Amino acid sequence: MMQTMQQVVTIAELRQHLKEARRQGKRVGLVPTMGYLHEGHLSLVNEAKKHCEIVVMSIFVNPLQFGPNEDFDRYPRDMERDLKMAASAGVDFVFSPSVGEMYPQQVKTNVSVSGVSEPLCGRSRPGHFDGVATVVLKLFQIVQPDYAFFGQKDAQQVAVVEQMVRDLSVPVTIIPCPIVREADGVAMSSRNVYLSAEERKQAAVLYRSLQLAEKKVASGADLDSVRDEMIRTIEAEPLADIDYVELLRYPDLTKPEAPEKGDRVLIALAVRFGKTRLIDNVIVTV
Repeated sequence: MMQTMQQVVTIAELRQHLKEARRQGKRVGLVPTMGYLHEGHLSLVNEAKKHCEIVVMSIFVNPLQFGPNEDFDRYPRDMERDLKMAASAGVDFVFSPSVGEMYPQQVKTNVSVSGVSEPLCGRSRPGHFDGVATVVLKLFQIVQPDYAFFGQKDAQQVAVVEQMVRDLSVPVTIIPCPIVREADGVAMSSRNVYLSAEERKQAAVLYRSLQLAEKKVASGADLDSVRDEMIRTIEAEPLADIDYVELLRYPDLTKPEAPEKGDRVLIALAVRFGKTRLIDNVIVTV
C-alpha cells in the first residue's frame, strides 16, 4: 500500500516520523531544495527512490545564503504547486519549516569550507557557501539521511558539501545527479521564470559555449585559449553580462597549469541576463 505524502513543518515531528521509519530498517534519502520545483528537482527524487525506501524533500529558502543585495525576497515561491509535484514524484515527507523553526535565535555557528568556497560564485557572493554549508549540515543533523542528492548544476555547491562531509565525518553518502536541460540546452532553474522572452532566447548561448569548450578540453586544448573563445561566444549575445567563465580542476577547484590525462576539469560560468544570474557547467575528463 502506497504511503501518502505528508508535509511536516517542525523538526520534532519530522524526527518522530523518521525514527519510526528507521526502526523498520528503512533507508532515508534527503533531497534539499529551495522550492519552486522543476524537472531537475524531480530527477533527484527519482534517483533517491532507487536508493531509499523513504524520501524526504526539504523546501526552505535559506536566508543565510543570500547576500544583502540578492534576491531572497523575490526568490520564486509556490508551496501549493510544489506539494502537488512532490507528491506525484513519490516523495514521502516534505519538510517545509519556517525561518523561525530553522533559526529560532540569531545563528552564531557558521560552517565555513575554505578553498573550494572561494573561487567562482564565492568571489562574487562572499559568505554564500558558508550559508549553504551551515543549512546543509543542519538538515543532515535533523534528517540524518543515509543518502543526500544534489544537482550537478551547482557543481561548486556539490564540491563544498562533499568536502564538509569528508572533513567532519558526516555519515551520509552524497550522490551528485546530472543537470536536466530544456530542449535548447538551457539548464533548468527556478530563476528562469525571471527571464524575458529575448533574455531566455539568448541564454541558450551558455550551453553552446560549454559544448564547444567540452570538445576542446577533452582533446587537450590550452585552457586559456578555450576560455577566451567561450567569452567571445557569450559576448556575441548583446544581453549577456559575464560574471565569470573559468576552467578549474574538479573537485578541488584549483587552476591547473596544464591538465594531465585523466584530470577532471570543471568548465563553469555565471552570466547575467538583465537582473537574472544564471550558472551552468560541464565536467570533462581530459
